Amino acid sequence: MSLWEAVAVFAAGLGAGTINTIVGSGTLITFPVLLAFGLPPVTANVSNSLGLVPGSISGAIGYRSELRGQRRRVLRFSVAALTGGLLGAFLLLALPSSAFDAVVPGLIAVALVLVLAQPRLAAAVRARRARNGTTAHRDGGIALFAGLLLASVYGGYFGAAQGIIYLSLMGVLLSDDIQRLNALKNVLAALVNGVAALFFLFVARFDWTAVVLIAVGSALGGQIGAKIGRRLPPAALRGVIVVVGLVAIVQLLLK
Repeated sequence: MSLWEAVAVFAAGLGAGTINTIVGSGTLITFPVLLAFGLPPVTANVSNSLGLVPGSISGAIGYRSELRGQRRRVLRFSVAALTGGLLGAFLLLALPSSAFDAVVPGLIAVALVLVLAQPRLAAAVRARRARNGTTAHRDGGIALFAGLLLASVYGGYFGAAQGIIYLSLMGVLLSDDIQRLNALKNVLAALVNGVAALFFLFVARFDWTAVVLIAVGSALGGQIGAKIGRRLPPAALRGVIVVVGLVAIVQLLLK
């Protein structure tokens, strides 16, 4: 890898760490860069997964104040994240790379609709529960757990816009501030990337230069993203989510 290629990979890691902490989809920055410099797709994917782990951890630390009072959620959803991430990593090596290509853009589009409609959908869910004399499940119930499990399978497999899917599910099924949900999303993303990377360490080939460059860049980006994301009002954060998601859909359809 030449000096300029190393600089480009580091910059991609920085950008990915920043955008992952704010919303997600950082993989759509780093993965194409690694492919452009000649890495095989699977090597690029697993190197990217390992490199982004420090960024996810850094972003979670940056959002630590929003994580207060969410210990029960973190523990419960960690099971879904770790199980799904491990299964997704296995599927990456077992299935052809085109397996998810047809469904991913549609999946992201549905998630964006849920993000946009989240305030009204959440209000409608609360009103229905009130009419029926029931209360909201503190942790979203089995529906949210199952949804996060499936999203984590996707995250272990590839992960582009994984954060958007997490936020859309939690936004509808949990009654909480979007910034607190974003903090929880960062923890889950760190767990998925971490368990997938640990699996890949034993069964896949890495480009360690790319891993180190992305790791350093994403760790710095995680702190930058936390500072930016925590200052965004809910409406602005949803706007960023939608813009990033639309860019992700276009990029996936054109690749």
